[in-house]
Amino acid sequence: MTLSPTADVTSLPDDPFSVANIVDPYPMLTRLRENGPVTWLEKYGVYAVAGFEEVYEVLTDFETYCSSGGLGPHDIRKDEAWRPPSILESDPPTHTVMRRALTGVINPSTVRALRESFTPPAEELADELVARGEFDVVKDLAEKYPLRVFPDAVGIPEDGREHLLPYGNMVFNAFGPKNEIRDRAFANADEHSAAIMRNCARENLDDTGFGARIWDRVHDGLLTPEQATLLVRALLSAGVDTTVFGIGNTLKCLSQSPKAWATLHDNPALAKFAVDEALRLESPFQKFHRTTTAAGTLGGVDIPAEEKILLFTGAANRDPRQWPDNADVYDIERQASGHVAFGMGLHQCVGQPIARLEMELVLKALATRVERIEPAGEPVPIVHNSLRGFESVPVKVTPRF
Repeated sequence: MTLSPTADVTSLPDDPFSVANIVDPYPMLTRLRENGPVTWLEKYGVYAVAGFEEVYEVLTDFETYCSSGGLGPHDIRKDEAWRPPSILESDPPTHTVMRRALTGVINPSTVRALRESFTPPAEELADELVARGEFDVVKDLAEKYPLRVFPDAVGIPEDGREHLLPYGNMVFNAFGPKNEIRDRAFANADEHSAAIMRNCARENLDDTGFGARIWDRVHDGLLTPEQATLLVRALLSAGVDTTVFGIGNTLKCLSQSPKAWATLHDNPALAKFAVDEALRLESPFQKFHRTTTAAGTLGGVDIPAEEKILLFTGAANRDPRQWPDNADVYDIERQASGHVAFGMGLHQCVGQPIARLEMELVLKALATRVERIEPAGEPVPIVHNSLRGFESVPVKVTPRF
């Protein structure tokens, strides 16, 4: 890894991990894009990639931009990682085996089967919250609904579920530098990690959930017990936080856009489009690292081998070259498909259909019950190294009569 950039790249002093740039990231992300598709970030000695075309290229070229170096700033092939690498931090052939096993478990057929069990809790929560008139989107809905339905789908016991959100907070904050934000997330690391790992063991999973189906692949000879444990852990660490953030971000956008809510209220079937546009505009997963395996050129910039690059999916999803019509505006009628909020290529999120289903069901439940939704206070952004979301989004609703 070099301490200085190649001669053909411009640099910026901006710190994407400062509290100010986390709370309000978009002015800095605009500067990054305007500075060029690839920029040298002086503070961290890393190449930053902000243009949609270039981010897409990195995501789809796993041979040149590997994941096995880790999604954080340190190369975990050389420096010991804080936990055994997950499927997100692997490359073929290891990744191929694990991905094949996971897609055999989570696929359109198995996700469709969840609709029946996921719908009643969404409707029950919607009834309760609409009756209250005012509620906090994050605390009263986004954090409650996924934790009510997703752990059952995986098949973990009730005991230990309180560790899911703190553990996910650790995982995603580790994709950033070792700063105070990361330190706070890791305050009770051993306790959270031990609880999650207990729930990855076959004997602690029920016989019907996704976890058991993953362990079936061990009996089939496709996975080792260690790989099965890591795949269940991947579901538990990545299957809650981003969904919580996705629900909160989507309803934050809708509460601030009366026209969009009226459109959704008139046609709740548009929930999928409302979700996609929110994922584009307020991407829960904002930034993470990849590592170059060979020297190459990206966005006109020559980048040496063994360099960390920092991908800004949140910037790419607002790139006006990709979305020329008011890219910084929430538009429920926009064709937002093609965004990179869930990644792209080999490492595109396998669990995204479940997250999409949860978000869709929540929106439909509210849209059929609420005529108007509007802010009841200022949203409070969460300070997080890699995710974009809110600690609080207070709203008030007018019931549909």
